[in-house]
Amino acid sequence: QVQLVESGGELVQAGGSLRLSCAASGRTFSSYVMGWFRQAPGKEREFVAYISSSAISTYYADSVKGRFTISRDNAKNTVYIQMNSLKPEDTAIYYCAATRASYYYTVSRTYNYWGQGTQVTVSS
Repeated sequence: QVQLVESGGELVQAGGSLRLSCAASGRTFSSYVMGWFRQAPGKEREFVAYISSSAISTYYADSVKGRFTISRDNAKNTVYIQMNSLKPEDTAIYYCAATRASYYYTVSRTYNYWGQGTQVTVSS
């Protein structure tokens, strides 16, 4: 069982930066692939990025590639996403998620554990 708690969301102007954190409970955090997803009002939840359990591999949605960076600190049971050059279309609730699956990391149903989300609002 893994419990996830996101933090760091806030209102920011376009072009600004934010770093979201996701703190995980449990002693097996390092065995999970971690993902970030987001959901804007009236839209489906969409994949943002994932990072492998050892942090060797990362992958990003085209919409955030080059602007967002996912990282993790297994000693602190925490995964991060650094978001730069924010745009109004990045406005959404951001969720972190955990899975031990071997593939399909861009698909939300692959993930077994989810946080409650943190709101990011980017003003123009």
